[in-house]
Amino acid sequence: MNISQAKLQVKNAMRAYFTKDEFGNFLIPAEEQRPVFLMGPPGIGKTAIMKQIADELGVGLVSYSMTHHTRQSALGLPAIVRKSYGGEEYAVSEYTMSEIISSVYDMIEQGGVKEGILFLDEINCVSETLTPTMLQFLQYKTFGRHRVPEGWIVVTAGNPTEYNRSAREFDIVTWDRLKRIDIEPDYAAWREYALKAGIHAAVLTYLDAKKENFYRVEASVEGKRFVTARSWCDLSSMLILYELNGIKADKLLMSQYIQNPEIAEDFAIYYDLFDKYRSDYKIEQILSGKAPDEILDRAKNAEFDERLSLIGLLLDSVGGEIRSIMCKEDAITALLKLLKDVKAGAPTAEKIEQYSEQLMREERRGTLSAQKRREYEWVLAFLKKHELHGSAFEEIKADFDAEVRQMKSAADTAKSRLEGLFGFAEKAWGKGQELLIIETELTANYYSARFIARYGCDSYYRYNEELMFYQRQTDIISRIEALQDEI
Repeated sequence: MNISQAKLQVKNAMRAYFTKDEFGNFLIPAEEQRPVFLMGPPGIGKTAIMKQIADELGVGLVSYSMTHHTRQSALGLPAIVRKSYGGEEYAVSEYTMSEIISSVYDMIEQGGVKEGILFLDEINCVSETLTPTMLQFLQYKTFGRHRVPEGWIVVTAGNPTEYNRSAREFDIVTWDRLKRIDIEPDYAAWREYALKAGIHAAVLTYLDAKKENFYRVEASVEGKRFVTARSWCDLSSMLILYELNGIKADKLLMSQYIQNPEIAEDFAIYYDLFDKYRSDYKIEQILSGKAPDEILDRAKNAEFDERLSLIGLLLDSVGGEIRSIMCKEDAITALLKLLKDVKAGAPTAEKIEQYSEQLMREERRGTLSAQKRREYEWVLAFLKKHELHGSAFEEIKADFDAEVRQMKSAADTAKSRLEGLFGFAEKAWGKGQELLIIETELTANYYSARFIARYGCDSYYRYNEELMFYQRQTDIISRIEALQDEI
């Protein structure tokens, strides 16, 4: 199965394991809960989906790579204690608490979560001395005498032996204690994640044309040559930062992430072309509806690969604005909840303290995304500014209203640029497959789908009447507007 299907399978298993009866007891006792085992090649996204699942279920996440552990760190160290048996006192050897188990208890105490996921990666790479201990753990959820706390589900992962020299096959006894999920690389599934994560447009348009280069592991006389989903994600982040800092990205950079010389060179050549298209085509003029005739003529006569790159550039430009707008909307919605309490008389300093504590709890849970962190920080910065100046509520409300107006203005601009995108595509290519690609991309993208649902886009509706799923998530701004009247 692909990574998206695996995520759903794991999430469903977690929901089942977390189910309790009317007395608060788990319907499947901990010792009967088979640990999930994700078997798949490296760099496919196994760790990433665990963070997503924990965040979506609102539970904690403790992750460990088992290749870093010895028997002592996993089991604990021996300690001498005194015990009495039959009236006689004896010195007895016991083990201290495992570092892994103690980390779960730390998460419970510091993160304020009673339920969570203990994720043990590369579990089929443990040392020979640790193997018997791991078998006991998989069956009884204990390291030595110390048990995984109730309410914590065990998920494990590993690589097939052909990808990892230190990996080995489990025997039937071990497999019979695991809920095994096999994962295969799948570009379409990864692309869904990539759109939401803001992966660089050059990476997406390149892989759209050459899906066979998405994931490869090959043996050669020089050793292993490979490219993985993780490779493309990390390269994308670096490309974005290079462009932000005005640094030229070349083949040397590509080869540091794409460890297959042919693919690295091929992508480097493509990226140079992509960068040239960005310079040649007047993206801002196209989106503003003022594309020069020579640009329109070039687009009409371009080869299909060049058309795809141009579409990627246009979608990337307007898509970045849309992403910022929808993230700002989320932050404003979070701020509204706090301002209702401030209006009701709660001190601003108190809400700052409570919201800061909420941020720290999410950090300790181990699932806080970079985007969610920025949302927290924006809200806190807004409140701290007014707390510092001792603002009256009327001043706070005026500032809040200004933020809402600014967001709406940005949304109007982005909506106009979307119309410009559709207008240019129809002039250049008519109602052909290019327009279908644009509609599909806007529909599949998490942020653009939300944006169109809220703010609309006449051209999108006109060209996509059969895909009217976007009539959702329209209540967010309505709540903002209603609350503006209240506060």
